[in-house]
Amino acid sequence: MKKFLCFCASLILALSATSAYAADLTGTWTGDFAIANGDSIHLSLTLKQDGAKLNGTVSSSQIGQMEISDGKVDGDKMSFSVMYNGMAIKSEGVISGDTIKLTSSNDQGGFAGGDATLTRSKTPDSPEAQPASPNGSHSAQ
Repeated sequence: MKKFLCFCASLILALSATSAYAADLTGTWTGDFAIANGDSIHLSLTLKQDGAKLNGTVSSSQIGQMEISDGKVDGDKMSFSVMYNGMAIKSEGVISGDTIKLTSSNDQGGFAGGDATLTRSKTPDSPEAQPASPNGSHSAQ
């Protein structure tokens, strides 16, 4: 019986660690997309995660707004596609806390691909975005 209880406790700890690691990507992520020719584009990803499914938009003042399709999240990996000027652009990323390392490419030519490091934008309601009070704690508004 003691071995069974130890086994159950170990299983619960392992499962809770796995679910805690799977981050929710819902929110806005921003960063500069470095293009192979040396230029960069400032991107904003607005994501909504529902389990392993990922929806949202990619936007930039230079390229406009594109809907995400085929969005998926699997542990610390994510992927999605967008259509731009008739080209399907595939993006894959690795999630680490509030950072996504993103690589984009296509197999149709006309787009050399590139990389971006995106960071989660703090929302006005998040404790990190609240101004600190003189004693160093965040104030509740």
